[in-house]
Amino acid sequence: MIEAFIQHIKKKSLLDTEKNYLLACSGGLDSVCLGTLMYHAKIPFEVAHVNFHLRGSESDGDEVFVKELAASWGKKFHIHHAQTAQTVEEKHISTQMAAREIRYDWFEEIRKTRNLDGIVLAHHKDDQIETIFLNLTRGTGIEGVYGMADKRGWLIRPLLPFSRDQIKEFAAKNPIHWREDSSNNKTDYKRNKLRLVALPALYETTENTKENLLTSSERLKDTGKAFSGLFDLWKSKSIQEKEDLQILQFQDFLHMEGATTLLYFWLRSYGFNSDQAKEIFETCTYQESGKIFTSTDYLINIDRQQIILSPKAQIFDEIELTKNDLGFTLPEGNYEMLKLEDVSEIDRNKANAMLDLDQLEFPLTIRNWNEGDKFIPLGMKNSKKISDFLIDLKIPLVQKQRTKVLVSGGKIAWILGLRIAEWAKCTAATRKTLYLKKR
Repeated sequence: MIEAFIQHIKKKSLLDTEKNYLLACSGGLDSVCLGTLMYHAKIPFEVAHVNFHLRGSESDGDEVFVKELAASWGKKFHIHHAQTAQTVEEKHISTQMAAREIRYDWFEEIRKTRNLDGIVLAHHKDDQIETIFLNLTRGTGIEGVYGMADKRGWLIRPLLPFSRDQIKEFAAKNPIHWREDSSNNKTDYKRNKLRLVALPALYETTENTKENLLTSSERLKDTGKAFSGLFDLWKSKSIQEKEDLQILQFQDFLHMEGATTLLYFWLRSYGFNSDQAKEIFETCTYQESGKIFTSTDYLINIDRQQIILSPKAQIFDEIELTKNDLGFTLPEGNYEMLKLEDVSEIDRNKANAMLDLDQLEFPLTIRNWNEGDKFIPLGMKNSKKISDFLIDLKIPLVQKQRTKVLVSGGKIAWILGLRIAEWAKCTAATRKTLYLKKR
């Protein structure tokens, strides 16, 4: 097995005799055999052990064993005494989740402090199958059946091609001692139930079940990579970006096979889950315009024949502008306040506004628009509700929520980015102009 191990780490470029690593060692069969293999392969490493204090004297015995083992290899030993029960209580998570979080955080801390080249873990072929089935029981998508990678970030798993039986055989043929974790024989945890009950029954159904399962996983992984490339191509062609909005037209996905999956892969990085993606697809199918979906930081608006994704509107406290101000800042950007005389040409860019300074009453106020607000749009004689004005312009809900108004003496002079009021416009009689220009 030593020769097979050396060939594997060379072929996959997992470990290097010129680098130094951190071996996570529990004292159990797998991590002790991994350390032994690394030792014989002349891979430099240091040893890290976490005492979770969950099994009394047994946990303390594991610590002593790993410390002596590291000394026998001539390796530096790191120990962490974890407050596991406290972490469970504070974070309201399971013991297994707390232990995982504690050890990986500490391993990474040691790696950084010691400037090591990776954290080496003893997961093997049987662990891989267990992980895949655990993911499936959690309702995972295709990525869940990828299993664990040989190398991901700083985490390195050089035993994935080897089975538990191969590791036991290696230990039996060499003077290797290890510690048995009594909790591994209990079925309190999902992984143990799989390992001790469910998977052994599955392995008996056909010959070569383990190998067939791993082969299926590899084929699905390759399929997933192909899908990922096709998804990126679809996304680049179909998702329109406008400032901080992303827009997807119904015609670009609704009649495609696997449309729900396309939606999920687009939206998941914005905090939306697979159930929401399914509901969004159904909403689009039934043309339920106006419906809203939210994640922690983002909002989706189904608007007519399109999906609009945007960050949630920030809380905006109204601001006052004096006649002496030179500019102001909004979530949408920075603006200059220029006082001009004898303007010969009007800036018709909707992002900016040119107002008759003598018609304005300071201080000016910028605030979010409210239901019931009215103004006289440029070119009209009568007032109009802002809500109706925004509907006429077919402004999506996500943009309506951000719409702000400039108020002078209780009257709305400008709906920012959309239209100035008739009464505040510059005319031939205008002597001084207030020019609000977005930078």
